[in-house]
Amino acid sequence: MSKLTLSGVSKAYGATVALSDGALEVAAGEVHVLMGANGSGKSTLCKIVAGSVRPDRGVVSIDGRPVTIRGPGAARALGIGVFYQELSLAAHRTVADNICLADLPTAAGVLIDRKALQARAARYIAMFDSVAGDGFAADATVADLRADQRQLVEIMKTLASEAPILLFDEPTSALDRAQVERLFEIVRALKAEGRAMVFISHRMDEIFAIGDRVTVIRDGRTIGTARLADTDPATIIRQMVGEGEAADLPPEGEGGAQRRKGDAETDSMSSGIAESARTSPFRPVGAPSPSGGRRDEVALSVRGLTGPGFAAIDLDVRRGEILGFGGLHGQGQSAVLRALFGALPVAAGDVQLAGRKLRPRTPREAIRRGIAYVSGDRRRDGVLPGRPILENLTPIHALRRRLVLARASALRQVVRPVVEALHTRFASLSQPIDALSGGNQQKIVIARWLIDRPDVLLLDDPTKGIDLAAKADLFAQIRALAAAGMAIVLYSSEDAELLGNADPILVFNGGRIGGVLSGAARTRYNLYHAAYEAA
Repeated sequence: MSKLTLSGVSKAYGATVALSDGALEVAAGEVHVLMGANGSGKSTLCKIVAGSVRPDRGVVSIDGRPVTIRGPGAARALGIGVFYQELSLAAHRTVADNICLADLPTAAGVLIDRKALQARAARYIAMFDSVAGDGFAADATVADLRADQRQLVEIMKTLASEAPILLFDEPTSALDRAQVERLFEIVRALKAEGRAMVFISHRMDEIFAIGDRVTVIRDGRTIGTARLADTDPATIIRQMVGEGEAADLPPEGEGGAQRRKGDAETDSMSSGIAESARTSPFRPVGAPSPSGGRRDEVALSVRGLTGPGFAAIDLDVRRGEILGFGGLHGQGQSAVLRALFGALPVAAGDVQLAGRKLRPRTPREAIRRGIAYVSGDRRRDGVLPGRPILENLTPIHALRRRLVLARASALRQVVRPVVEALHTRFASLSQPIDALSGGNQQKIVIARWLIDRPDVLLLDDPTKGIDLAAKADLFAQIRALAAAGMAIVLYSSEDAELLGNADPILVFNGGRIGGVLSGAARTRYNLYHAAYEAA
C-alpha cells in the first residue's frame, strides 16, 4: 500500500518553474531512491513533503488521504521526518539536546526533563556507538565534533522523530565506509518495520545497495519509476539527462548559441578593454599580467591539496583557459576555491602561482598575490548593502594599492572604464547598490576585482540568483577575459553554463576529482556518469 503519494505537484518562483509535474509514490516498507540532475526539481519535491515549501498545485496524500502540509511542524505531526543535507543542528548545545530538540521531554509541562532526555538520546547514540569515533558522547558539544560526527547527530535526530515516513537527503556525504554500512543496517531494520523512506545519494553503489525502486526527475517533471533490480546506472543517467542530441551536446540556446553570441560580444568588450588600458593610470582589465606570462602558460598549479571537504586535488589552469569544476552540489568545489583564496585552511598540498609557491593564510594575502574570488552569494561575500556603487567597486583596489586616502574624482576615473566594459547599467556611481538588479550587482562585484587585473579569477557559482539575460551577458564577458589571457576557474551548479563555457571540466565527487572531461567528451551524460561514479 502507498504510504506517501504526490501527483501533479508544481511550484514556481515568479517566472522560474522549479517543479511543473512532480509525482512520487512510496510504499510502506520501501526505500525509494529519488534521482535527478542539478536543478531538476528533486530538492523542491522533498521540501514540499517536509513542509518548508507550499506547492502551487497538486495533491499530497498520506495513507491514501489528501493532506495539506502547512509547515515543518505540520509535517512532523503527520509523521514525516527529514534529514536535511544542510545540517540543522544547534552548534552550542550537546549531542543529547540536538537529538531530542524537535520534541524535548518536559516535567510538569514546563521544565525540561533531563533524565528522560538523556535516556531517549542514549538509545540513538547506542545505534552508532561502534562507528562514532573518539570524543563522541551525549554531553559533547556539537561545535566540537568532526564533520562526520555532526552528520551522525543529524541522522540520530531524524531517527528520534520515530516518523513512519523518512526523507534522507544525502545522509552519507560526510560519512566513512563503516558509518555508511551501519546506517544501512539501521535503514534495512526500519524497512522491515514497515517505514516508508525516500533516499537521495550521489553515490551510485549506495543507491543500488539500499534502494528498492528509483524515480527520476528531469526539468521539473517525473520521468519514470523502475525497480532497481530491473535497471542499471547507465539507463538511470540517460533518463536524468535526456536521450539523443540533448544528452550529448550543450543545448543550443544555452551553449552553442551562447558561445556564438559571445564571440561577437568578446570583440566588442575587447575594444572596451583596450580603451580602458589607454585612459586609466592603473593596470585595467585586459592589461598584461604582473608576471608577464604568455597565453597557454600554467598560471596556477595545484598538487595534493587537502582540507575541510576535499582531498588530493591536482589541477593546472593556464592563461587564456576557463577550467570548469563540475559535479553535484556540495562535493567540495566551493571549498577548494575558498581554500585557494585563503578563506579555508589547507592541511596538505602544494600550490604555485606563476611558478612561485602560494599558501595564503588569509584572503588579504591571496589578493595581494593576484588571486580574485567571486561568489554567487552576493549578500554574504559580495555587495556592501546600503553603500554607494563607488564604495562597492573600490575596496580591492584600495587594498592592492595600499590607499589610505583617495579623491572620489580619481576613483571614478579608475572604475568607470571597467564598469562600462562590463556593460553595467546604473544611473550614478553614488547610487546605492541595492537599487540595481541582481545581474548588475554581480557585474559590480566582478568589476571590483578587475580594476587591478588579477592573475587568476576564481568564480564560485557566480550567476546564482540572476536572470537568464544577465547570465548570458556575464558569460560573454567572462569569455572575453579569458580571450585577453586571464586564467579562470569556474564552478557552476548549472550544467549548461559549464558545458557552454569551460574546457576542460573536472568532475568532483565526495571531495575528490572523479573524472576529467574535455573537447567532445563534455556532455551531460558523461558529466553525470562521473558525478555518480557509474561503472
